[in-house]
Amino acid sequence: MSPHTRAMVAAAAHAFMFGKKVAGVHDHASGRDLQIAAEARGERLQGFDGDRQAKFNGTRSELYDAGDKAFVSLEIDGLRAEGYDRQSSSHYTLSVTDQVVQLYDHAVKSWFAFSIQVT
Repeated sequence: MSPHTRAMVAAAAHAFMFGKKVAGVHDHASGRDLQIAAEARGERLQGFDGDRQAKFNGTRSELYDAGDKAFVSLEIDGLRAEGYDRQSSSHYTLSVTDQVVQLYDHAVKSWFAFSIQVT
């Protein structure tokens, strides 16, 4: 998965799990604050990646990144989720504790942490 796809998935999963607006994401791997916003209303999600000027949206089962024109599956179970990034042919799993999303990218066999800012 690309770094921006991991951050998008982290924001989307957090928005669905907690029902709060995501106002920003801190990527611990790069040390950067990312301009990613996401809001879930029921089963639908709307989001925007300000760093790429790209919209993303979807449901609790599938996200669409308009910037990459790519789909990512998302299956949420409590505070855990898993899915598949069709663009990179990569599986991922994630878990959430408080304001931190830990995402494991199976393609690169590494964990990535994202702190989520909510409003």
